[in-house]
Amino acid sequence: MTHTIILKDHTFKMHFSGALFWEEHSILLISDVHLGKVSHFRKYGAAVPQQAVQQNFDALTAVVEHFKPKSILFLGDLFHSALNIEWSLFEQWVQTTSQEIILVSGNHDIISPLKYEALNIKVIPELTLDSFLLTHHPEERDGFFNFSGHIHPAIKLSGLGRQSVRLPCFYKTEHQMIVPAFGEFTGTYTLEPCEGCEVYALLGDAVLPVPIKEVKKRRFKRK
Repeated sequence: MTHTIILKDHTFKMHFSGALFWEEHSILLISDVHLGKVSHFRKYGAAVPQQAVQQNFDALTAVVEHFKPKSILFLGDLFHSALNIEWSLFEQWVQTTSQEIILVSGNHDIISPLKYEALNIKVIPELTLDSFLLTHHPEERDGFFNFSGHIHPAIKLSGLGRQSVRLPCFYKTEHQMIVPAFGEFTGTYTLEPCEGCEVYALLGDAVLPVPIKEVKKRRFKRK
């Protein structure tokens, strides 16, 4: 269900949902939920099942109940775009949550910070804690290990013959880890393994370390 990794003498637990738990500070890191995206696409006729809306909130509740963190830190793109019916559902979810909630603002977070502040949610551009830098976009900064989202990372695995599968993943390099997108209906972007990187794929209710057999150039570009 989880896979533990030690970084700078701190303990982080990767969850199959895509969330990351920072044990020493009891902080749950979640990126790219994109609440409101399902309703946005349904409004314009996309054939997206309505139950996908509730799946996001069910997944959030489940991972919070699993780790019971003191704080929840969203690494950007919590809400997909403008207000819609899912904001009311989010308000209801927040009311059932006792943890401190912080949002590191992402490029999709266009809703007024005042709406979040009314729910006692703090909105910030980034956070530095100990020797860690937490952002939405991947950053490289001297002296810090960076946790970010934005990319929606995935890894392509090939089997015998021509079979292949693409799985969401935690993508770690020497000074950085990109966290998977948490939300339903968010899509993924396949990253190539780079020299010295580590990849942890999400498959069902497991987090699986992926052996890197080939070294290729890393790509972070998203359309």
